[in-house]
Amino acid sequence: MQEQIVCWNNGNIDCFMQAYWKSDDLKFIGKSGITYGWSATLANYKKNYPDKIYMGNLKFDIIHMEKVGLNAMTTIGAWNLDREVGNIGGYFSLVWKRIDNQWLIVSDHSS
Repeated sequence: MQEQIVCWNNGNIDCFMQAYWKSDDLKFIGKSGITYGWSATLANYKKNYPDKIYMGNLKFDIIHMEKVGLNAMTTIGAWNLDREVGNIGGYFSLVWKRIDNQWLIVSDHSS
């Protein structure tokens, strides 16, 4: 997640998305409902954060992490964006799976 912060704060959403499972089965749940798939999630990020002004500087606060199996874990935390156009933030819960020896987010519920 530290790498995601660096990517985001450099204005690079494509880099940020490398932590997500590149699959049509990826699920992103937000205030607008469920988005299915890596490409659709990437498109939503780019639509909602079109440039560095809207992206701002990202900070994560991890509240709880738990391994729920040999190849699965969950993370609960808070996110904050410090931005010129107004700060925003909320909470998230992530489901991670080890796929091809790499930990990837397979489900993201952010509010």
